Amino acid sequence: MPLDNFCIIESTLREGEQFVGANFTTEQKIEIARLLDAFGVECIELTSPLASPQSFEDAKTIAGLGLKCRVLTHIRCRIEDAARAIETGVDGVDIVIGTSSRLRQFSHGKSIDEIIEMALKVVEYVRNQGLEVRFSTEDSFRSEREDLFRVYEAVDSIGVDRVGIADTVGVAAPHQVYEIVSELRSRVKCDIEFHGHNDSGCAIANAYEALRAGATHVDTSVLGIGERNGITPLGGLIARLYATDPALVRKYNLPLLGKLDTTVARMVGVHIPFNNYITGVTAFTHKAGIHAKAILNDPTTYEILDPKDFGMTRYISIAHRLTGWNAIKNRAEQLGLCLEEEEIKEITAQIKALADQKPISLDDVDEMLRSRVNGRMYNPTRNQE
Repeated sequence: MPLDNFCIIESTLREGEQFVGANFTTEQKIEIARLLDAFGVECIELTSPLASPQSFEDAKTIAGLGLKCRVLTHIRCRIEDAARAIETGVDGVDIVIGTSSRLRQFSHGKSIDEIIEMALKVVEYVRNQGLEVRFSTEDSFRSEREDLFRVYEAVDSIGVDRVGIADTVGVAAPHQVYEIVSELRSRVKCDIEFHGHNDSGCAIANAYEALRAGATHVDTSVLGIGERNGITPLGGLIARLYATDPALVRKYNLPLLGKLDTTVARMVGVHIPFNNYITGVTAFTHKAGIHAKAILNDPTTYEILDPKDFGMTRYISIAHRLTGWNAIKNRAEQLGLCLEEEEIKEITAQIKALADQKPISLDDVDEMLRSRVNGRMYNPTRNQE
């Protein structure tokens, strides 16, 4: 299936609020909502207004901001929940109920027939109010497939805007996601949304396979925060799609990813992982000599993402035993130093030998280069005096 017609439902203000460190104030929610809107996500999803009195007031506030994106909220499959959600002024309501045998037994106690009856009533109620409506099954990948399809086909028959498949516990593998979404795509006319948790590390791959199979919407959160290990991270999905074709994500303000990640990380009290997609401190750092040489000649040799498109810069690490003379030559040129190739190679050997003895810094490398130009030997203890 083509990947060029998809929407992101950004759920930092719903799923993300379930992260253990998230206690967003109203002002913080507004800041996140505005940043996500500026980034260009098509929808944002808010915590159920039934969660608390403040959740209701926050939903009203964000729905009234005049954002370009659509504002959705998430509720249980109950008429009273839907009525309360509609009072907030949101653009759409996302309905969910568990369909796995575990959730039917230990959560709500309803049969599939009862779930269908409830779903039809709530979906129709929301549609009659003129709002967008999605119906999602919870724990979809531990549900019986025919049960899922019966439910989806029933709500599709009365005009639901979207059905949702949720890998609630992160159990699904990419091939399973592709198979179920493909089958569902052949059975319903409405849009299809995928919500994937990351408990087994497959959230990004699963989201990508859902899109390949015909899904139209993917749920994300900034840094992937959410219940337990969270869900598909916004930056990770963007990276995967960009790697397929940069044109797929040109509709988004990509340089804002850095601000989104740092803002949410600060609010929830975590550090951005060093290897985080796009915004991690080492995301565009190169160290090995053969990598550095190739990168200096053509960055696409070892970079599938162009850091400039994300407002980032690459860094070539040279103060270590793995460095190569091409990287040292590039550093000399950056410093405006004129050295012969053989001199560069001799200095490179000196750097490697010194790095075998102790950790060294970029200042040490620069001093070696300048010492050669100035006609004196580098003293490795000078900077320690």
